[in-house]
Amino acid sequence: MANCTIIMGLFGFFNKNKKETLDKGLEKTKQSVFGKLARAVAGKSKVDDEVLDDLEEVLITSDVGVDTTLKIIQRIEERVARDKYVSTSELNRILREEIASLLAENHTDDNENWDLPADHKPYVILVVGVNGVGKTTTIGKLAYQFKQAGKKVCLGAADTFRAAAVEQLCIWGERVGVPVVKQQMGADPASVAYDTLCSAKANGVDVVLIDTAGRLHNKVGLMNELKKIKDVMKKVLPQAPDEVMLVLDGSTGQNAFEQAKQFSAVTNITSLAITKLDGTAKGGVVIGISDQLKVPVKYIGLGEGMEDLQLFNKSQFVDSLFKND
Repeated sequence: MANCTIIMGLFGFFNKNKKETLDKGLEKTKQSVFGKLARAVAGKSKVDDEVLDDLEEVLITSDVGVDTTLKIIQRIEERVARDKYVSTSELNRILREEIASLLAENHTDDNENWDLPADHKPYVILVVGVNGVGKTTTIGKLAYQFKQAGKKVCLGAADTFRAAAVEQLCIWGERVGVPVVKQQMGADPASVAYDTLCSAKANGVDVVLIDTAGRLHNKVGLMNELKKIKDVMKKVLPQAPDEVMLVLDGSTGQNAFEQAKQFSAVTNITSLAITKLDGTAKGGVVIGISDQLKVPVKYIGLGEGMEDLQLFNKSQFVDSLFKND
């Protein structure tokens, strides 16, 4: 888009060691995958049915997920059949190529810059996810990074069912230095979203991040609540929300899969932020969730620091995961 304002170039500015952080953050996953892979091919010279069976187990136990694993195995089987002979030493290269291909098919890009359209503002991000996944922290880190780019940011505390959620968002607002629109405990979340957008529009805000409740025990209620929030926001800004971001805790592995499925059943998820990857060996979940939901991964969390929420770059992710030091 000709009149886009590039704002995400700042990620490289304030996080010069992004690749180093990525390598370190994926270290546990890489060690786990490589350890299992080494055992799977030990004493073998070529990729045969036995190696493929072992590889299938490696991927499943690395939280890639059954369906995605079977898809990867099928692709490798096709390559083996076509090339007649594939050595086990080539397996890392083939795996990284197929995983990168899967991520590309799900529109997960090599994010270096994020262009915001200049023909409307504010850019509205509705953030969803269950409690405890790092949702509010992710919002705070995004607010910080947008502000570092020179953008005016506003936060909306629409998780009105938990006093702690509103309080935590306000703490992040003070820490980052951005305003938070809130109402009293138990207020209508849609009303908070409406007030947030009205305030943002009146004050020339560039980016709005709206927190929402993460209750999954009543999916009908959650679906109705999110629909009402969207409908009310459109009264202020017809295009809102520009993005519905689902935050998932990568360290929960298959539980993150289930949360993703449940949220995608009640609302249209447009992007994913997967947190806490630095403390887990379950980084393979990034591949499976993106493949099964057909939703791009946009951010990954690799630590506690403000700069440790990174734009997801599929090429760098795969390189880090399969870099054999």
